[in-house]
Amino acid sequence: MVDRPDTNPYGDVELTPRGMRALAHPVRLAILSRLQGFGPSTATALAPLVGATPSVTSWHLRHLAEHGLVRDADADVDADVMGDGRQRWWQAAGTGFRFTPSSDEAGRDAATLLSHVLFDQAQDLPRVWVRDTEPLLEDDWRRSAGLSNTTFLATADELAEVEAAIEELLAPYVRRRADRRADGTNTPGARNVRMLRYVLPEADPGSMEESS
Repeated sequence: MVDRPDTNPYGDVELTPRGMRALAHPVRLAILSRLQGFGPSTATALAPLVGATPSVTSWHLRHLAEHGLVRDADADVDADVMGDGRQRWWQAAGTGFRFTPSSDEAGRDAATLLSHVLFDQAQDLPRVWVRDTEPLLEDDWRRSAGLSNTTFLATADELAEVEAAIEELLAPYVRRRADRRADGTNTPGARNVRMLRYVLPEADPGSMEESS
């Protein structure tokens, strides 16, 4: 199943290899993304947003639930929205998820599979943002938005330190987003911000020569 230790600054769900494989499906990943980003919903409401029928969406939701990634929505999440309860409402088990390739082959394969699906899902986001959202931004938001492409020299340990420092810096804002959804608090002037981080280390030169 899924372990949820309090060892990551975002409070993300930690995926096991089985959980990685369960999530490595475009529809399931889209379902989870919608629930994490917009709160509880039903299979019927999610279906047109994830490109599946309500029955298929319901099946994927149950599969995600088996791995602890979604659960039945709390009765007090929003009674007005949930209505009379004739439909099953689902919510994400956490605001995000994370995974680390394990040292065994099965764990590495599961992480690679999920990584490929995540890359595929994210590849169009910058293009869509430039087309649909960037033209609507005010100048103060536009100044901090857009692409950053930085190459630096680091060891594997130093790269891990950089990633940890970034997460520690972002953690209060990630948790604020989750708190706002949970208790309705609001921060004047705040908007959702998506930060895509493609961390792309180069391969060892010796390995590249051997593969050529």
